[in-house]
Amino acid sequence: MAGNLQLGIHLFLQLSVILLACRIVGRLLRPLGQTQVVGEMVAGVLLGPSLLGLLAPECQNWLFPDGAQMSILYALSQIGLVLYMFLIGMELNRDLLVEHSRNAVIISLSGILAPVIVGGALGWLIADNPALFTHRILAWQAALFLASAVSITAFPMLARIVHESGIAKTPIGTLTLAGAAVNDAAAWAFLACVIAMVRANAMIAVLAIGGGLAYALAMIFIARPAFRLFEWLTIRYDAVRPEMVAMLLLVLMLCAWFTELIGIYAIFGAFVCGAVMPRGRFQREVVQRLESLTVTLLLPTFFVYSGLNTRMNLVVAPGLLGVTVTTLLVAFACKGGGCMIATRVAGASWRESAAVGALMNARGLMELILVNIALEKGLITYGLFAILVLMAIVTTMLASPLYNWLQTSRLAVPEAEGRREAA
Repeated sequence: MAGNLQLGIHLFLQLSVILLACRIVGRLLRPLGQTQVVGEMVAGVLLGPSLLGLLAPECQNWLFPDGAQMSILYALSQIGLVLYMFLIGMELNRDLLVEHSRNAVIISLSGILAPVIVGGALGWLIADNPALFTHRILAWQAALFLASAVSITAFPMLARIVHESGIAKTPIGTLTLAGAAVNDAAAWAFLACVIAMVRANAMIAVLAIGGGLAYALAMIFIARPAFRLFEWLTIRYDAVRPEMVAMLLLVLMLCAWFTELIGIYAIFGAFVCGAVMPRGRFQREVVQRLESLTVTLLLPTFFVYSGLNTRMNLVVAPGLLGVTVTTLLVAFACKGGGCMIATRVAGASWRESAAVGALMNARGLMELILVNIALEKGLITYGLFAILVLMAIVTTMLASPLYNWLQTSRLAVPEAEGRREAA
């Protein structure tokens, strides 16, 4: 009993430190064009062994000790992820998604093809490096994993960047979000195949892909009409009652449990659940009630939990520095370049195409989820984990500034031409 009480007391201190660090770092990075969620990613790494553990290892070990205390943080982080993905699904513009579905698929496939080929080749070459992959993984499995890691896009984080940039309802914003959704579905299918083959059980991949497809169809054609009851009750009672929120959370947790059970992970069950919810007053009030607590308290715990497993000193080790640089170059050139060319083929200007490529290069949250799963399943080492976390941070931090620069340049060109004509 006393032990549980001590765990609870220490948890409040941990959450206080997490909130303070995320707010401070987010505020410091805002003048650089970064969103709050990017600041939370960086704060998570700074609270781990990469900085706090390096400067004050005893303090870091005392604040975030191994064992039951970390299990509590992990559980909170998972709840935060599920709620956040659910909210992202609820705010998805389904009409725009359908309208631009063709171009979104083209952009997404182009954003997958190049990273899969080049990232897979890199994974094959470094598969026998014990500082990167565990002995359980074969060369082709390493290639498939790295292909998924390079091709993935930070869909929830990208949605937040697009929203904060004010382009959520523009063709560029819609194309980017739709392309990212298809991108991530393929990347997670790759990961399911790798885990299935490592465990020598093909049913894992069959269950994940087949079960995921069945779940999505059931939610679209069966659950979606049934969920209209929430909007009807909201209008009837002129409010979203507490029992309605309780029922909604019950549905959400069951969806997260089921998708976790079949191997496509809780976050996708949550996202689909949110995407099929009715739009209208019910949607607006639910987002308003759940968003603040989710994004300010629960979601930052995930970034800190990931940061506690990240040792940035490993990426500059003599044997891994070359792999780090190569991975970053492959990530930028293949993903951003492939999406840029596809957007140009779809009819956009080069400047708009470059903007889509810059946004699609953001990996952030989804990359962190993917590498955490790979580390938990024993596929990769802490060395490769650190490299991919660095890749996620760098590509995500550059997404907003690159997009803003391209937009500023677009506005500056007509002004310069106007001055020349006036002269």
